[in-house]
Amino acid sequence: MAAQPLREWKTGLFDCFEDASTCCYGFWCCPCLACTVSGRFGENSCLPLCDLCSPAVFGLCGIPLFVPPASVSLRSSIRSRHGIKGSICKDIAISCFCLTCSWCQMHREIKDNNKDRTVIINNQPAPVMMMAQPTMMMAQPPMVVNQHGVTVTSY
Repeated sequence: MAAQPLREWKTGLFDCFEDASTCCYGFWCCPCLACTVSGRFGENSCLPLCDLCSPAVFGLCGIPLFVPPASVSLRSSIRSRHGIKGSICKDIAISCFCLTCSWCQMHREIKDNNKDRTVIINNQPAPVMMMAQPTMMMAQPPMVVNQHGVTVTSY
């Protein structure tokens, strides 16, 4: 199987008007947006809180820490999973100097990638062992539900 070519982010770092609700959310409560992004990506929702606590803890120990570790690692993971161009150096620079815009861009990317997912659910009942007369079970027809951009197919 041939590797997919790397692509650009679906929205730019400063494309706030692509999804104004995300940027408003990020502007008013960046930690809440960061926790939402982390949870939607499949990581622990509290992971971005390390970005708030790490500099204080390391500072008390006399170690200066300017790079937000959760933001950099999550941004790098999103790039890797979705085949997005970039480098760890760019991730560090963006996370250090444009943290809120970085979280907004990651949120837009995850939100856009989750729009057209198809979920298949096996809705058939488990076989039942009966001592009395066996009964014939009718197969249920397939059911397709499309809600908020997620297509669910049941067999």
